[in-house]
Amino acid sequence: MESYLASIEGLIGQIIRAGKFELSFSIHKGHEEPAKSEAPEFIVDFAGPDSGLLLEKNGAVLDALEHVVLKAVRLEEDLFGRITFDCQDWRRLRAEELTMIAQMAAERVRETGEPFTMNPMTPRERRLIHLALRDQINVRTASEGRGSERRVVIHPASPPGRPPREP
Repeated sequence: MESYLASIEGLIGQIIRAGKFELSFSIHKGHEEPAKSEAPEFIVDFAGPDSGLLLEKNGAVLDALEHVVLKAVRLEEDLFGRITFDCQDWRRLRAEELTMIAQMAAERVRETGEPFTMNPMTPRERRLIHLALRDQINVRTASEGRGSERRVVIHPASPPGRPPREP
């Protein structure tokens, strides 16, 4: 992992210099034990006057930078979740927001008995919704759609011995 981190650090430095961005960054250990949670092992944290650029359009530039850098350093696919890029604590706050939205949507599904379809999300965000509701016994989640239109649908869970209701 150390060689990947050194490569990531070097590549980000080159991108910042070449793009003349007013950004600084640090790579540090995540706050939680990754084996016990879904938290990343390492966080690449950005700061500086150009931070807002990374966070525009729901962090699309931050996501793109993370994707390009991790692919460019040839990080193995199974290690992608162990390193994440963040800026101004945006990822943590977004995860908290999505968890709260998931809980409210699940409550609506329990009350109405009707499925709830969420807006399209990135794979990372969909995963957060699935994880937020994985221990809920009254609902189940499924991803539906293709590409950028993929979304999470929260369904009522079937009572034991009964098939799910058809829509």
